[in-house]
Amino acid sequence: MKLFLAAASLAVFPIAVLAEVVVTDPWARASILASRPGAAYLTLVSDMDDRLLSATTPAAGQVMMHASETDTNAITRMIHLDALDLRAGQTVRFAPGGMHLMLMGLTAKLEEGGQFPLTLSFEHAGDITVEVPILSVAFTAPEAN
Repeated sequence: MKLFLAAASLAVFPIAVLAEVVVTDPWARASILASRPGAAYLTLVSDMDDRLLSATTPAAGQVMMHASETDTNAITRMIHLDALDLRAGQTVRFAPGGMHLMLMGLTAKLEEGGQFPLTLSFEHAGDITVEVPILSVAFTAPEAN
């Protein structure tokens, strides 16, 4: 009887399994002109398999996920990603020269010392908003944790 009641309660009140994604080290370089795209970088770790579906910010008209690929002739090019799969426990770094979030149609120049909100939308974890500090145009990357 207890087993039946437990099964019945699960049917009425299903258990929600929510992923938690930890976002660390968000940053962007200051931009020289508002008419040029900017880029944002960060680190992601999910406690279960998830998928980054999109990103938005009021600082730009559009945010695009890009990866870099080097071909056999040592030519590197950007590749647009529609989504990014995250594996449980795997650290994914967005960094200069690699994956990045391209900020298209900046609403204003990215000024060193400023910041802007960035909302990341995940398939399971939902929306996560982080504040992205704007660092020097010459900044390369924070120290890895």
